[in-house]
Amino acid sequence: MSDPIVMVVKRAGNVRIHTFVASFAYNNIANATHIIETENQLVLVDGQFLAPYARAFREYADSLGKPIERLYLSHRHPDHWFGTGAAFADVTIHALPETMSFIEEHGEDSRSDHWKLGDLLPDRIVVPQKLAGPGEEMIDGVRYVFDRVTDTEIDYHLTIKLPELGVYIAQDLLYSGTHLYLTKHMDHWIRVLQDMLVEDYELFLPGHGLPADKNEVARNIEYLSAARQAIGNGLADDAFKDFMLQRYPERRCPGIFDIYLPRLFGGASDY
Repeated sequence: MSDPIVMVVKRAGNVRIHTFVASFAYNNIANATHIIETENQLVLVDGQFLAPYARAFREYADSLGKPIERLYLSHRHPDHWFGTGAAFADVTIHALPETMSFIEEHGEDSRSDHWKLGDLLPDRIVVPQKLAGPGEEMIDGVRYVFDRVTDTEIDYHLTIKLPELGVYIAQDLLYSGTHLYLTKHMDHWIRVLQDMLVEDYELFLPGHGLPADKNEVARNIEYLSAARQAIGNGLADDAFKDFMLQRYPERRCPGIFDIYLPRLFGGASDY
């Protein structure tokens, strides 16, 4: 496995924001997780997918020398919460009620479904303990604005904005430099991204790939529009995959097509 990318992406007063990105290589999908470091503590966003990267993310957080106050899960796709069972079982985890219920009811089944990952899997599933939802909260001097976005890359998605810092933690609403995980809800997803373009934020933290600006948000809109048009023209399955790979040769992590194509064109569930 290749080394993760770790960077400080924002400094403002006594606040530092860190991003940890797993491998872009092989079948990995460059999972991006983040840390908001304030004067006295850390707030983490998502817990990584594969156990080695989750443990490395925890080691990096611990190296900052401050307690982890909490961890927010953005949504229920396992590449964002499997790692909590490997490295964050002692941390208070906050999530939308729908995300909490899914992990509680289906977490072990999801882990069993990924048996081929072997020792890359976590040893256990951790169910979030605290509910998150739309609203605002001050945490160690930083204002957090939370929202619940529906029917985009996933049915229920938690977003976190830090208005005074100009930071929008979008997670899987935004794929930065990688191919997107597509669903049947591209129209609504595009409208959500269009709203992001006219908000007063400058730094967007994705769930896959490197931190981005509004240009990448616009590129995601163009990608979704092209995909929607291709499907409207009758492309499906491997023909659709070949079209998108040829149109976007610069985007990384093509392994994601094999994850979502059965859902987009087959009879599997939406997400």
